[in-house]
Amino acid sequence: QVQLVESGGGTVQDGGSLRLSCAASGRTVSNSAMGWFRQAPGKEREFVAAFRWTYYGISTRYADSVKGRFTISTDNAKSTVYLQMNSVKAADTAVYYCALSEQSGVVLTTTTADYWGQGTPVTVSS
Repeated sequence: QVQLVESGGGTVQDGGSLRLSCAASGRTVSNSAMGWFRQAPGKEREFVAAFRWTYYGISTRYADSVKGRFTISTDNAKSTVYLQMNSVKAADTAVYYCALSEQSGVVLTTTTADYWGQGTPVTVSS
């Protein structure tokens, strides 16, 4: 049974930083595609950042709205994925969800994800 548990959400000031964590059990990070999505009130869930494994190693991708500000990383020994959020804006306010696909090379989307965490809320205050 795969379980994803997010933590690290909270309230942060505009321009500040926050780090989210996602602890995976029942599956190793090194043989999964994983990532982060977010859902703001009244909006659809959207992609934020993800990685997958290719012949050449790890491949990351980011939504244009967070590129250059957010960084996804992994700690394989801890089976944990992180999302470092810098220079946050009000538009980053949302519930952030961790997702996992058992297909390590797949491009992670809301459709290809097999498992989801319960979500952790992030509020950016001005």
